Amino acid sequence: MDGLRAIAPMLPGVVPFGMTTGIAATEAGLDPFMAMGMSLIIFAGAAQLVIAQLIGDGALPLIIVLTGLVINLRMVMYSASLAPYLGHLSTRWKAAIAYLLTDQAYAVSITRFIHTGVDHHRQWFYMGTAFPLWVLWLLATALGIWLGAAVPPGWQIGFALPLVFLVLLVPVIRDRPSAAAALTGGGVALAAHDAPYHLGLTIGAIAGVAAGVTAELMLYRRRHSS
Repeated sequence: MDGLRAIAPMLPGVVPFGMTTGIAATEAGLDPFMAMGMSLIIFAGAAQLVIAQLIGDGALPLIIVLTGLVINLRMVMYSASLAPYLGHLSTRWKAAIAYLLTDQAYAVSITRFIHTGVDHHRQWFYMGTAFPLWVLWLLATALGIWLGAAVPPGWQIGFALPLVFLVLLVPVIRDRPSAAAALTGGGVALAAHDAPYHLGLTIGAIAGVAAGVTAELMLYRRRHSS
């Protein structure tokens, strides 16, 4: 219950995100069973949206899988951060925790763990944050799939996909390196739209990361040289 109370303020934002993911899956040509399978197996909103976009564009399966893995690499860092608090648990517990890991569940749980010291029942607090998110995500995805199937194709509801990415993007552009990454990644992806094997999005992502790292290094050197 403590975990549920802690995560409750974040739950309303999950609904439109999950619905958009379901709509994007149907727009990519997936049937309802496969679209729900994405949420059950992948359970990662940003990755699911990009994967749906790549499937709709006809990208190579290997590119789709690698892109999803790259987007979710942050989960490895989350896991390393949680390990001191949950690493003593059994493999079965850790498998459940890993499957339910999300940005929101991690942020709420790690904040509580850091401020409350050692507690051998932390896994229950974590489950209180993560499990409701999972249930709500599946329900929202199912609603989005139903809406996507009910809306006439002529309405072109796929426009919601880039809008969601813009909503995710704008709040994280806080300095020059992040602005350089966003502008470079977006510009290169747009220029490489007609790249072979639908690699434009992947090329843009790599270019954006390189630009952000370069700008970060330049800023670091400038600060330490002055």
